[in-house]
Amino acid sequence: MTSQISMRLHIAAAAILFSTGGAAIKATEATGWNVSGLRAGIACLALLLFLPGAVARLRSARVWAVAVPYAATVTLFVLSSKYTTAANAIFLQNTAPFYVLLLGPLLLKEAVRRGDLLYMASLALGLLVIVLGREPVRLTATNPELGNALAVCGGLSWALTIVGMRWLSREDATANTSLAAVIAGNCLALILAIPSMSWPGLLAPGDWLIFGYLGVVQIGLAYVLLTRGMRSVSAFNTALLLLIDPVLTPLWVWWFLREAPGWMSLLGGAVIITATALHIFADRPTKPNR
Repeated sequence: MTSQISMRLHIAAAAILFSTGGAAIKATEATGWNVSGLRAGIACLALLLFLPGAVARLRSARVWAVAVPYAATVTLFVLSSKYTTAANAIFLQNTAPFYVLLLGPLLLKEAVRRGDLLYMASLALGLLVIVLGREPVRLTATNPELGNALAVCGGLSWALTIVGMRWLSREDATANTSLAAVIAGNCLALILAIPSMSWPGLLAPGDWLIFGYLGVVQIGLAYVLLTRGMRSVSAFNTALLLLIDPVLTPLWVWWFLREAPGWMSLLGGAVIITATALHIFADRPTKPNR
């Protein structure tokens, strides 16, 4: 029992660390491309150090294929967080299951059930409410419409990443192959950002502290905690605990930067999170093994 509680706390801690990304990204005045590239580069180095078991899998072409949508996801999340509110960025990214359910029958041969259709409709409604809501331009969200569009694209790329991770996990139950895709994806995100980055030496010392936190802690340490926790915690409990991320993300940004999302964003986010939680409960095994 103590071990189970400890492993669940590992996953909860990972979700909390993931949720701090929006506030940290907005706390620096560096451009979105600088944040994206340096965050990814530092994360890649940290993950290579923290997860040596995944290094050998980097020689797989399948790993690099899945790394492409992952790189797009982390890049789009940073850019969208710079342009729109953190709430919109994370809520719209969490519409990924909508696309997963659309792509599942085609790419994974997974059938869509009646309950899935209701879930998809709820996610589509939440997405529509957020996109239709007009956020004012502010210091922490300089172009909300562009940011929302990037976040929607991020939801699609995250869905492709999830599908790819499932594809990889069918041949490797240890999760090392999926983690290798995360390492490779951060490497690709750095390469993607380099042409648009300003010279890193011009950045303030405080910015480097933020980049270090984002790469080592918010990504690196979070994935270590998540990986360890998932070894002993059921998929149901893992999915439920990871909902901490979209719930806390806008709260951190409001607490530190006083960025308050509009009521339509909060309503759309509530629809997405509630629908996801209910869908997780509906899919809970009747005889859980943990």
